[in-house]
Amino acid sequence: MQVKDLIYKVSLLSVSGRTDTDVAAICFDSRKVEAGCMFIAVRGVSSDGHTYMNDVIRKGAGVIVCEELPVLDGDTDCVIIQVKDTSEALGIIAANFYGNPSTKLKLVGITGTNGKTTTVTLLYTLFRKLAYKTGLISTVENKIEDKVIVSTHTTPDAISINKLLFEMVEAGCTHCFMEVSSHAAVQRRIAGLHFVGAIFSNITHDHLDYHKTFDEYIKAKKLFFDGLPNDSFALINADDKRGRVMIQNTRAKTYTYSLLTMADFKAKLVTTSMEGLEMEVDGFQAWFRLIGNFNAYNLLAVYGTAVLLGEDKEEVLMQLSSIEPTNGRFEQFISESKICIVVDYAHTPDALKNVLETIAQLKESHKVITVVGCGGNRDSAKRPIMADIACQFSDHIILTADNPRDEEPQEIIDQMVKGIRVVDKKKVLSVLDRREAIKFACTLAVPGDIILIAGKGHETYQEIKGVKHAFDDRLIVKEVLATLGK
Repeated sequence: MQVKDLIYKVSLLSVSGRTDTDVAAICFDSRKVEAGCMFIAVRGVSSDGHTYMNDVIRKGAGVIVCEELPVLDGDTDCVIIQVKDTSEALGIIAANFYGNPSTKLKLVGITGTNGKTTTVTLLYTLFRKLAYKTGLISTVENKIEDKVIVSTHTTPDAISINKLLFEMVEAGCTHCFMEVSSHAAVQRRIAGLHFVGAIFSNITHDHLDYHKTFDEYIKAKKLFFDGLPNDSFALINADDKRGRVMIQNTRAKTYTYSLLTMADFKAKLVTTSMEGLEMEVDGFQAWFRLIGNFNAYNLLAVYGTAVLLGEDKEEVLMQLSSIEPTNGRFEQFISESKICIVVDYAHTPDALKNVLETIAQLKESHKVITVVGCGGNRDSAKRPIMADIACQFSDHIILTADNPRDEEPQEIIDQMVKGIRVVDKKKVLSVLDRREAIKFACTLAVPGDIILIAGKGHETYQEIKGVKHAFDDRLIVKEVLATLGK
């Protein structure tokens, strides 16, 4: 593909060199540059591609896209393209390189603090059941029909996204459902993509390590809706007070869903139990296998999206009623001795509160034992809040390591402890080793008790000092219960 085709729709400041130059590949990682490559100098969190421009020229890069023109070490026939924002340019160039695949299927994105993975996974599963070839881009995994591609980020980089969408189109996919993180919106990873629809679930305390303030976090989410085209739809949760903020400047046609107020898609939660929930949706009664009030919102968002995509209401509800819960999202099982174990990805204050409130509504007179930690190198302000929430809804709390990453687990726990009130301290114990923490919870439990293991959910590893060690909460708790004869 030639340079002039790749920079179509990119906001250019200057161009030096021939735009009919052929480009064999595009790249923003200087370590991966090869001869004939176009290198886009992106400013990242920990490094700046502009510092490597002379290096990539020596490696044979034929084209450089940059914000600041390089001070060259010598003469070069490399094409130099100056733009205002290389992150945005990367998205548009990646889309052009892969033939703008997002325009060749129906791409729907969802953003919000909680519920993104469950919602996109439900949509993916639903549309497979409705006989569509479907793709998925999520925190847990990426999928092209049945083919699974390992997921490393909630939203991949722009080149990876477009490559995935290209492969989906090649496989005959007509729909793709995608998580859109706040980081991705700010870093312009979704630039150049055409969304037919966008969903807003909710927004609560998270990622302030990156966004610094809650207002900046809200603005990051809003960027997604600001960039929607006028032929798309925006579906927002009307029960979240910031839902309306998301669509203040959008060109998309707007719709709402709600459990509490008038909305385009309205539902009423009839009953909920550890087996599932019953809702009245647009006049239809339906039973679902998912559990809890928070999942009622996820299901309603999925229903509204499917209807906006042209699907039959009754057929959508019938198919949704047969779908199993998403892995690691209120995933539960009962041990031989009738202890109930719930494994959930809840790693924000609101998510933890939602899960524990659901358990509190469903438990009888038995104890709730919560195993919880907080991830390292992430928003530290939420740590004491999460510990306090765990205390409010649990009879016993075991603070432990989550993914400590480069931080010391004890320091993370010490910050969590600051949120524990004096009256609650007697029911809190710290156990650094996560396996031992799970074992202690199982030792405390008697038949009828509920153990919540929160924070890691679907993850099959524990990240410590840059190394990912095999660790799956679901497997560990089953092994421990078997060993204890419970």
